[in-house]
Amino acid sequence: MMDLEKLKLTKDSTIREALEIIDNGAIKIAVIVSEGGKLVGTLTDGDIRRGIIKGRSLESNIDGLYCGNPITANTHQSKKEIIKICNEHNILQVPIVDQNEQLVAIEVLDELLVLPKYNNKVVLMVGGLGTRLMPLTENTPKPMLQVGSKPILQTIVEKFASYGFNNITMCVNYKSDVIQEYFGDGANFGVNIDYLTEENRLGTAGALSLLTSEPEIPFFVMNGDLLTNVNFEHLLEFHQSNNATATMCVREYDFQVPYGVVNLDDGIITSIEEKPVQKFFVSAGIYMLEPSCLSHIPQNEFFDMPTLFTKLIELGEVTTSFPLREYWLDIGRIEEYEKANSEFRNVF
Repeated sequence: MMDLEKLKLTKDSTIREALEIIDNGAIKIAVIVSEGGKLVGTLTDGDIRRGIIKGRSLESNIDGLYCGNPITANTHQSKKEIIKICNEHNILQVPIVDQNEQLVAIEVLDELLVLPKYNNKVVLMVGGLGTRLMPLTENTPKPMLQVGSKPILQTIVEKFASYGFNNITMCVNYKSDVIQEYFGDGANFGVNIDYLTEENRLGTAGALSLLTSEPEIPFFVMNGDLLTNVNFEHLLEFHQSNNATATMCVREYDFQVPYGVVNLDDGIITSIEEKPVQKFFVSAGIYMLEPSCLSHIPQNEFFDMPTLFTKLIELGEVTTSFPLREYWLDIGRIEEYEKANSEFRNVF
């Protein structure tokens, strides 16, 4: 990962200091940040040369030379979106900032155009019965229902492949032959696919006990009935930067109480809130786990992911949340399936 500290300047930095950063750096750009780490601007070799032509000395500061309103991207934008930004603005580097305008990374167009290859395993839970989607799932497993022009599961596989995650294991059960006949070994989709068969219902974490070989590096676990535009590279980087044992993607869920809520203190009414909105974070069905998590999962017993996280919390392990701001839809009911089909073209 890029060492951002070696690229940072302040408004008071000199042109000489800027040149050292730009000349020694591989991406030929310096970034100006505030004392609090917020992105202030960017500076290129061309900016400096224009300043020297106007009479600025190497010992003068860079104030007035750098671009104080740089084009940026946020942490949740996809690689495809960032490439589009580069092309639209004819730039080769894009600073990535979080919701507080803190600089967290710099993406380089040349690197974005080269698809990386990751060895991290992707485990997809695709054995569900899809009872709530009957009669659609009477002859078709839920992950194979068509959304847009392809099965839900194909969209998931292609999304992982677009980020360079090609090592996929599918945990199958209900009508597994439909899934295996469609995907085979994954070669037609540019990935490698193997299969684990749940003879009994083991839950989202219990099925991991069937893995024939333990991963040596962090791995993904994802439900096979989700449509999302989450950036899987950012999820992996977030998990590693937090030294987490387990990371859970979460979504904000709003619930409006349909009544006026009366707040009491020892029987005395202190206030009344009319139909207040309660906000919660709920699991989004996407996880990043360290291999050590597998030692806490019993063999051939039902064990769901919340139970695993509860166990890790009790043991004092680092469990983090990755808030999703991208498109996300859990296709568990008919109305959600219909919504997915109506939105698919615009989103994907």
